[in-house]
Amino acid sequence: MRAVHNGPVAFEIAVVWVGRRREPWEALCGDYRRRIERFAPVRELVVRPARGDDRTRLRLEGKAIRSALPADAWTVCLDRTGRRLSSTGLATEVRRLRSEWQRPVAWIVGSDLGLDRNLVSSCRFRLSLGPLTLAHELARLTLYEQIYRAFTILEGINYHRRPFY
Repeated sequence: MRAVHNGPVAFEIAVVWVGRRREPWEALCGDYRRRIERFAPVRELVVRPARGDDRTRLRLEGKAIRSALPADAWTVCLDRTGRRLSSTGLATEVRRLRSEWQRPVAWIVGSDLGLDRNLVSSCRFRLSLGPLTLAHELARLTLYEQIYRAFTILEGINYHRRPFY
């Protein structure tokens, strides 16, 4: 069953990321996008990496991300200083957003340099995937998997398993 896209979009998932499409990441992320579409519309917005020194790149990528964001999106930046949530905690946030925010929720993944600090400070929510440094491709895949996991928790689908300890 796929989400029906009639009329103006209400709640939707938008993943905005900086990079270039490369296998095997595209196949893996595509699989989770299709799974998530059972619960909500999903679109992916790709921003090309900028050129220049690191400071210039971050500033230009931040500007390009802002331009790519859907109008009136609730913005969630992946950032190591963000909130660390369990999978059930993320599901609670997704439930809240789905019921209270009738517009797109944009999940933002930076390039290999991360995200421009001005962009991060303007986001409504900062989410940390943990203290480890992840390749940005792996962070994007992990984000998709966790969004899917959140929806399965909310829908009572047997995907998420609680720890045995």
